[in-house]
Amino acid sequence: MLDELLGRISSHTPGTLETDKRFPEAAVLLPITRSNEPELVLTLRASSLSTHGGEVAFPGGRRDPEDPDLIFTALREAEEEIGLPPGLVEIVGPLSPLISKHGIKVTPYVGVIPDFVEYRPNDGEIAAVFSVPLEFFRQDAREHTHRIDYQGRSWYVPSYRFGEYKIWGLTAIMIVELMNVLFDSNISLNHPPKRSIIHTLKS
Repeated sequence: MLDELLGRISSHTPGTLETDKRFPEAAVLLPITRSNEPELVLTLRASSLSTHGGEVAFPGGRRDPEDPDLIFTALREAEEEIGLPPGLVEIVGPLSPLISKHGIKVTPYVGVIPDFVEYRPNDGEIAAVFSVPLEFFRQDAREHTHRIDYQGRSWYVPSYRFGEYKIWGLTAIMIVELMNVLFDSNISLNHPPKRSIIHTLKS
């Protein structure tokens, strides 16, 4: 079943950014465990970090000048941050690139990993590594919704609570696209949900 779902990623055409500006590039890895109940692996960034400290994120980071491509960037950063060997990752395909609030173009890559990986988080960057069942996100179990007004448009972004972890912002936007591609979840970022508390954030 997992392979059938991942085939949807392979045939998915990611969106493009309609902008003439050139942004610094980064890549993140969305690792999905190969198991009967697949899970999405996420990290809690160390609170001491200057950007996104104490926030939940996928492993990833800025592209280095010597990186041959963004897939290499995502795999390199995942190894540096959580000790995930690149040889254990099967890259399935990209999702749509996004611009972070710090003006960085971030491209997500979906990858499949074994469910027995022993992670070795980099203490200077990562406070915790944890996983969430895909089914949790498929059910759109949001705690509330963030409305983000940006360039004359409003975006309605889920904020999830999984145990002690709050999953929101750019990470949640990536998860929404993943759920819509894998499961036809029809989670909209353009319209407010029927039943959810909405908090307005300034972009």
